[in-house]
Amino acid sequence: MTSLNAQLEDWLLRLNRLVAQQRAQGSTPTAVNAREGLANMTATLVTDRPELPRVVDALVEGGDYPVPVRIYDPSPEQTKSVCLYIHGGGHTAGGITVYDPICRKLAAASQRLVVSVEYRLAPECPYPMGLEDCLNVVRHLWPTLDEKGCRYRPELAVAGDSGGGAMTATLTAMLQDEPEPPIHQQILIYPNLDYTLSFPSIHELASGYLLERERIRWYYDQYFQQGEDRAAASPLRMPITRGLPETLIITAGYCPLKDEGIAYRDALQQAGVSCEHRHFPALLHAFLNMEDLVVGECAEAYLAMADFMRRSVRDGSEGL
Repeated sequence: MTSLNAQLEDWLLRLNRLVAQQRAQGSTPTAVNAREGLANMTATLVTDRPELPRVVDALVEGGDYPVPVRIYDPSPEQTKSVCLYIHGGGHTAGGITVYDPICRKLAAASQRLVVSVEYRLAPECPYPMGLEDCLNVVRHLWPTLDEKGCRYRPELAVAGDSGGGAMTATLTAMLQDEPEPPIHQQILIYPNLDYTLSFPSIHELASGYLLERERIRWYYDQYFQQGEDRAAASPLRMPITRGLPETLIITAGYCPLKDEGIAYRDALQQAGVSCEHRHFPALLHAFLNMEDLVVGECAEAYLAMADFMRRSVRDGSEGL
């Protein structure tokens, strides 16, 4: 196994000492400290925040709940395809503000119109409320972009990291049998795809690597509150057919979710779905949220996403 990146190892050593102190003092996991932890880590370690010519907030109507979104336009005078970004955070943390620098960087790298979704979070809003928000945005995005005067092509990629990757893959599974599925590409960044904690890497990397097995279990308990069938809700256990969009999967060697991403890749390829897989063997889960420690690797990940999205879904050509 490739050694953990040295800068990440030093940072992780300090983090694990802090976590041990908190546990010794009797600290209990809460939505508040989950949100603070992700927000503080991202704000501290993603300090490059590209300026873009247009960033505007909007509400996507059409469902029971108007969903806030933030639109990042790297070139307002040009017509471009669209990338919907569904943030991570275990369905409990994260949001537009936390992921602002990441979405800016994705828009700048890809030259796509990036739309970040402020879906509702557990435990206050458990499954399937956040998922319904994301589906509402997929269904009603074009009128919102029209209202804001955006120049776009109605070609949609959906990207998501961690829990946002789970929601992305769930959406594409839900929509795959439609005559014209609205999602043309999906990007899954160290996604969780199995809510049953069944894959070996969950147990092999159970503690000490930022995202720990018991913390994952806690996240799932916040999300599923009505005795739902967690296996049935897992994208890996949903029907996987040729109706799914072409896919890019990004995994990390020290991420406990990595085996789920690899299994999903294999299932897609077996079903005849075009799938690319980029693996970063020396990195942790959530490495985009700690970019200052692994600048080169994050640049490589953004380039992989940009290259993937530059392909025309409809005619197979390159370019914007």
